[in-house]
Amino acid sequence: MGLHVYNTLTRKKEEFLPINPGVVGMYVCGPTVYEHSHLGHAKSYVSFDVVVRYLRFLGYRVLYVQNITDVGHLSDDADMGEDRIERRSRVDQVHPMQLVETFTRSYFEDMDALGLVRPDISPRASGHIVEQIELVRTLLEKGYAYEADGSVYFAVCRFDRYGRLSGRAVEEMVAGVRIEVKSEKRHPADFALWKKAEPGHILRWSSPWGEGYPGWHLECSTMSMKYLGESIDIHGGGLENQFPHHECEIAQSECSTGKPFVKYWLHNNMVTVDGRKMGKSLNNYVTLKEAFAKWSPQVIRFFILQSHYRSTLDFSESAIYGAAKGFEKLQTAYRRIDDELLRHGDRKQGSTVIDLERCRRAFAEAMDDDFNTPRAIAALFDLTREVNQGLDRGEPVPSEMLKEVKSLIDLLSGEVLGLNLAEGSDAARGGNLEAQLVDLLVSVRQEIRAKKLWNLSDTIRDRLGALGVLLEDSREGTSWKKGAPRPQATSPETKNADVPDDRKPMKPELPKNVRKVFGEDGEA
Repeated sequence: MGLHVYNTLTRKKEEFLPINPGVVGMYVCGPTVYEHSHLGHAKSYVSFDVVVRYLRFLGYRVLYVQNITDVGHLSDDADMGEDRIERRSRVDQVHPMQLVETFTRSYFEDMDALGLVRPDISPRASGHIVEQIELVRTLLEKGYAYEADGSVYFAVCRFDRYGRLSGRAVEEMVAGVRIEVKSEKRHPADFALWKKAEPGHILRWSSPWGEGYPGWHLECSTMSMKYLGESIDIHGGGLENQFPHHECEIAQSECSTGKPFVKYWLHNNMVTVDGRKMGKSLNNYVTLKEAFAKWSPQVIRFFILQSHYRSTLDFSESAIYGAAKGFEKLQTAYRRIDDELLRHGDRKQGSTVIDLERCRRAFAEAMDDDFNTPRAIAALFDLTREVNQGLDRGEPVPSEMLKEVKSLIDLLSGEVLGLNLAEGSDAARGGNLEAQLVDLLVSVRQEIRAKKLWNLSDTIRDRLGALGVLLEDSREGTSWKKGAPRPQATSPETKNADVPDDRKPMKPELPKNVRKVFGEDGEA
């Protein structure tokens, strides 16, 4: 079948065939750095991170460019209002570039926490003013733009394909448009390429038309063409940027070069909160730093990937809790494989056969279908379920097969989806002495439970809990993690009174390895 992607420009899924075989140029609209990143940013950038990861997994050489907008993004996303960065800088009483540095660092901190691969190039709008001026000059020379009182506007009527991406006609765009009281535009749909800087405007540069600053749309055309060429394979961004931002990018780029700008347009859908669009005005705005204070960044990533990138992602406490339980289930299965290899790493024979090829095939089919991460995750669940069922039946699994399973999970969940299932596993814990001792106790306790020594089993669990080592028993086995110490609520004698008769121990002789650890009477 091969990889197929949904192209917003053609409104259908198409086979992915890059302009140059084996090489992919990909540009994604980056953040406007005037505040901390939020869940909407996470939805977008995790989605495109997986796109980059999968393309590289398929063997493509990907050059990934994601810009930083640090000038020109006005408050109404068009050509009116204040520059968002300047407005925030006045509130915080800092220089705009100081604000930019603060929130650029914050953005990359959040993206690193989510496990994103850094873009190959992260160009800033303010660092490409010369190139943007040259693009404006080209559009003026070709008759697609006009100057008006120190500003330069693109004449939409000169580009007959304007509106093709968003499906809007120019006449529809004009209806209901808020027009400036004193507008230099010849047509309400025209958009700014260069804006005249009014007195007091800090972010300003010299140009042939006077001091000013670039329009928001100009930077992405300039920087994508500078680093990826006049025609690029993939342009990604949020659905809300389809109009006017991406529509304007197409117009100014294709008019300047005479060539198609982007072959495949990919747009991710938005985040809602309890069914309502996330926004500051509704007081349901969640920054990533706020989210990370309550949930692991890996849980947030897993939560995002459980939804297709073109689907709306509804954020709620219950949804995150469900994602956390699902992620923990995968982690538990992964740790169980680790534990099995720790105990039986040299097992040559076994009756259980795991169908790895079925998992590979299901995962590839899902990702080839427009990066369908929910189905890809389902393939991982199917694989771990098959392993758990074999171990639950007590059937020995050859260690080489378990190693193959673990390697496949590392490849698909880690390299492609960016999920760290090893977090908290023996490998992630670094194999230190403390972790090895806890693993030994968990292993001994499993033998004790198999002999129905419930009293001793509970004693081990409670005493470890009092030390902050929390055991969690499930059908998939026993896992452990560090947490707040738990007080021992009852004595062994009291607990034994509540144990059903068929579970009460008959004081059989303790296993030799148990006596070494706990003494002859079972006490530590």
